[in-house]
Amino acid sequence: MELLELMKTRHSIRRYQDRQVPESELRTILEAGLYAPNAGGGQRSMVVALRGRELSDRVGRWNAACMDRTHLAGSYVSAEQPSLIDDPTIRSGFYGAPTVVAVFGQQDFLYRVPDSFCAAENMVLMAENLGISSCIVVRGEETFANPEGEKLLRRWGVPENYLCSVFVLLGYREGPAPKPKQRRPGRALVAEGMETAAPMEM
Repeated sequence: MELLELMKTRHSIRRYQDRQVPESELRTILEAGLYAPNAGGGQRSMVVALRGRELSDRVGRWNAACMDRTHLAGSYVSAEQPSLIDDPTIRSGFYGAPTVVAVFGQQDFLYRVPDSFCAAENMVLMAENLGISSCIVVRGEETFANPEGEKLLRRWGVPENYLCSVFVLLGYREGPAPKPKQRRPGRALVAEGMETAAPMEM
């Protein structure tokens, strides 16, 4: 699929079938994440794939528990693919995804978060190319900020000076694809001088 078309057709999915992502395709998705742009070419981010609903639901419940509704910019995301914002009765921030990739970065590195999100974007685009649904979920650092979470990171071999920035949910969509949303106008401007910037027609 042509790249721009791939970007236009990818949607954030929060309803998943009980069907695991094949290991070979997961490896391809992880590889795409490791080849993402990264500050100074330092390759400081690392990924940990959580395979299996029992594990992802357990960590996903930690993720949902640290949702802070006082900082929301809106109160609606999707009727077709509801989020924690839409439905406070949802108990897992990972929405039943059979595989979840946690992206970590070096704690004291200025570009930890941008590096992590570049890796996440590469992974969701590769997943879409492989016919696998995805969603990017935040609250990484908060998710593991509990004794059980910290113990789990040590068992996995994540260095102590690394923090989770973001999660990538992977699986196969349950139900029809969401309807595409129109792009809001006025979000792309072109400045050719110091005085004004003109909207670019899309």
